[in-house]
Amino acid sequence: MALTHEPTTPYHSTQEALRVLETVARNSSGTTDTELARHTGIGPERLTTLLRMLRREGYVEQISDGAYVAGETLARLGSAHHREQALRDKLQRTLDRLRDSVGAAVYMSRYVDGEISVTQYADSPAMPKVNEWVDFRSSAHATAIGKSLLTQLDHAGRRDHLARHKMARLTSRTITSDRLLLSRLEAQPPTVPVLDLQEYAVGTVCAAVPITAGSSVGCLALSLPVEHAHRLRQAAEALNRNAAPVLLSMAI
Repeated sequence: MALTHEPTTPYHSTQEALRVLETVARNSSGTTDTELARHTGIGPERLTTLLRMLRREGYVEQISDGAYVAGETLARLGSAHHREQALRDKLQRTLDRLRDSVGAAVYMSRYVDGEISVTQYADSPAMPKVNEWVDFRSSAHATAIGKSLLTQLDHAGRRDHLARHKMARLTSRTITSDRLLLSRLEAQPPTVPVLDLQEYAVGTVCAAVPITAGSSVGCLALSLPVEHAHRLRQAAEALNRNAAPVLLSMAI
């Protein structure tokens, strides 16, 4: 199965953030923003934005003289000891913050061994998660999560998945033609969120954006009740803009 990763805005932000972290990690006594700009080639305005995000996420700390040193999050994720649990904890905190900032339940999903897996989510009584009335593994054709993950596979990988999972009609809006679905997946721009407008469940709309690190295939998604459908595109764009911390956690 080949992948069709294309750079997205979160991807570029993550690559820049990694350059900053590599520079900071090389100097335990601290690195100034002037030195960071010189070593990374990142402009002052962009660097300020990145450093703000890295401080908020705990990857760097600013010491008394204004220089930056490695933070607790970087130390925990960079250590082989308990890294998996540290990563889950960090992703959960990030998802909780995303839920509150976009005003929707949010989900982290991956494509593992040919199947869809929702690995973590963040919801609340006011922002409940989707009722999984049909297993997400068998409904990729109808969900924003499934379609986002499928767009990251090559044509053969998509066909293989659809051959193993019948495209059942879940609502009147569900696409059940593999030819139509494949053509839409092929035309989906990598930087534009994938939408589910009541295709999986009546009363729910969803959006998903790709999250890829190395050879892994993943996505971030959100769901809203249909009465909030007017907020879907704006919430999806906010999710995409704020996806870099998730991708960064996976890349370290």
